[in-house]
Amino acid sequence: MADPAPPPPPAQPSASAVPKAPKPRNPALRMLGLPALPSKLPSRNWMIFWTISTSITAAIIYDRREKDRAIAKWKHAVEHLAKEPVPGNGVMASLAEPRKLTIFLSSPPGDGLRYSQDHYTEYVKPILAASGLDWEFVQGRREGDVRAVVAERVRKARRAQESNNETDSTAQPTRDELIQAHRRSRGIDEYQGVRGDVVIGRHTWKEYIRGLHEGWLGPLVAPPVPKPPVVETTPSTEGEGEEKKPAENADEPPKPKRPPQIPPYNSTNDYPAESLPLLAPAHFQPSAPIREPHILGFLNTPTRLYRFFNRRKLAEEIGREVAAVCLATYRDYRELPHTPSDETLSDPENTHKYEQQKELEWEEKDWIKKIWKDPKPEDEEAKEVTERIWTKPVVMDPRIASRMRKFEISPEEVERANKIVVPEEEVEGWTKGKLRQLYRWSAAKLAKEEKKAWDIDE
Repeated sequence: MADPAPPPPPAQPSASAVPKAPKPRNPALRMLGLPALPSKLPSRNWMIFWTISTSITAAIIYDRREKDRAIAKWKHAVEHLAKEPVPGNGVMASLAEPRKLTIFLSSPPGDGLRYSQDHYTEYVKPILAASGLDWEFVQGRREGDVRAVVAERVRKARRAQESNNETDSTAQPTRDELIQAHRRSRGIDEYQGVRGDVVIGRHTWKEYIRGLHEGWLGPLVAPPVPKPPVVETTPSTEGEGEEKKPAENADEPPKPKRPPQIPPYNSTNDYPAESLPLLAPAHFQPSAPIREPHILGFLNTPTRLYRFFNRRKLAEEIGREVAAVCLATYRDYRELPHTPSDETLSDPENTHKYEQQKELEWEEKDWIKKIWKDPKPEDEEAKEVTERIWTKPVVMDPRIASRMRKFEISPEEVERANKIVVPEEEVEGWTKGKLRQLYRWSAAKLAKEEKKAWDIDE
């Protein structure tokens, strides 16, 4: 086999060819000790990667900064309330009861209570803390817990009105009753102004409405519970000779995981036949339904991403509603005008006659499908729920609806809040804050050295 042909020798540069002079280096980069910039851009794939990564990072940082700016704006709008003195003179001023709000929140459909707590901590709590108001919690871990607490509180207030605040000596007093008795013995009156209720989420709002109707229209004593029918069983003859072993701890009932839920004292069908107490107030405490967007599912990822990148809008809307609660500006709930679509509905309960029925109704579209289905017989958590409220329409009685009031901020307060300029230091991130601290430290150090040199020269 013949040897392969040797490769041709490399071409020799001609004598007339002049080598190219190296490109002059940037003198600024050379003085700083930085390398020269690359002579060409990165590849197409790297350009796509860095463009997408930078855009997403910039969108997250911008949205987070603007969300903090919106919360800080409403914090500054209500912070003057914390500096106002408590009504009273002398020692009584320091012991006077401040205005106290009630926060109602519960587990959203298909999720746990932690989500509602985080939502409250992120959007509602900073504004309440800046206003200096006091508040208490009513938290529900299952459907119907908030309804039971609201109804029981109303019944307790009715009993106190009918008995002229005389306590039952046979009943064990609660912690709140002991505190109120101690205050009355010291001559400290209760707060007589507007308090208010903050209800977070459409599901909690439904339970809140149902609890108000049950407490004011229902009886004070629980109705008798019908006994289940006794089924007679014939003893079987099989296994008569076998000895039955006694079950261990048969006499001890199983310990429930949670306290039993108080069953409702009435139903929505009983509203027209029930009478309102004569001592019922002409107006109830104002309320504020706070939105709580909550959506699950892989197919809803685009909606979740859109809401994730627009949390600044949610912070602005919630901040306005919470500021109205702090400033105690409210109005009556309106009665909705009759629409032609109401005539096409077969069920009269689905017609929306009052504004309370339409509050946060759009949140129901985001609930998981399992909520709208009947629970399975083997579902233990569903057995603990005494009444299903979330999937039923909101039924309003005219006597209750006309007494409810809604917190709403005035246009003057909105204009005043829009003029507030939030300092950049309150909304900047960790990196920008550290750079600002470094700049100030360097400037102060340099000014100190210059002053020292000037004193030496003098």
